[in-house]
Amino acid sequence: MKILFLGSSHFSKIVLEGMLNCSLNVCAVITIPDKEVGRGHKLQPNEVKVFAKKNALPVFCTERVKNDMLQIKKIDYDLAVVASFGQILPKEFLEHKLCLNVHPSALPKYRGPSPLQNTLLNGDKTTAVTIMKVGEKVDSGDIVLQEEVSLQGDEYYCQLEESLGVVGAKLIGQAVAMLEENSLKFYPQNDEQATYVKKFVKSDGLLDFSQPKEMLYNKTRALSEPLGVYFFYKNQKIKVFKLKPCDIKVEEFKIAEDKKHFLIGCQNGSVEILSLLSPSGKKQSGADFLNGFRPQGEFVDEVH
Repeated sequence: MKILFLGSSHFSKIVLEGMLNCSLNVCAVITIPDKEVGRGHKLQPNEVKVFAKKNALPVFCTERVKNDMLQIKKIDYDLAVVASFGQILPKEFLEHKLCLNVHPSALPKYRGPSPLQNTLLNGDKTTAVTIMKVGEKVDSGDIVLQEEVSLQGDEYYCQLEESLGVVGAKLIGQAVAMLEENSLKFYPQNDEQATYVKKFVKSDGLLDFSQPKEMLYNKTRALSEPLGVYFFYKNQKIKVFKLKPCDIKVEEFKIAEDKKHFLIGCQNGSVEILSLLSPSGKKQSGADFLNGFRPQGEFVDEVH
């Protein structure tokens, strides 16, 4: 069975790589055009395009699928597989051939663009990977397969993205086998149980130390790697890579007078900043930041 793959993110690349490792016949890849990056506005391809080219897969780039249907219909394929493509697929494409989506949540929970982030942000103990038939409404199509995945509670975004991408590729392999056996079944979602999630923006990464330590920890797990979390100290932005919750009681927003641990007080204890990007642009441990800036006993800027 010849598969047309559509994707444009790191999650997409993980799924595509897994599909090739499962010996699935990916005949072509559709992704978004190269984007300008840096001050020089140099065009840079996304990970999916780079990986596809490296593996000698034909690549077609499109700003909008609906504008390129004549060319897409010329591709000889039996099944389309979508994973984090970032475009609404037109009705003409969905009616042309069966299209399955790899979605990293227990649908109908977390429909929308940020299921992984919300899984971590909400401190969920389990999640899932769902294979569904793509419908005209976002993430509302009939479910084909769904596999639950347990969380340890200390995963950060990239680790969860990697593990769920591998599961997604495996499930696509199962779906293809069922298609070839004519045994694939479709199960409608319960729309009344659906939850929708938004796309996060940079301002969502601001850490508010009037919140509980668990919320600060989960926000860092969810957003530090894909987006960035941060606070301000003397009007200077401090980007946080990792932190952990602590039971040591410290006044909210105050930096503890501790020479070895960078503790900041919050609603129900404190959090220890384990690694960060200092105002000088250097990545360093919390302890090294203390030695350089000596902020003990001072306060980080409050949220306004």
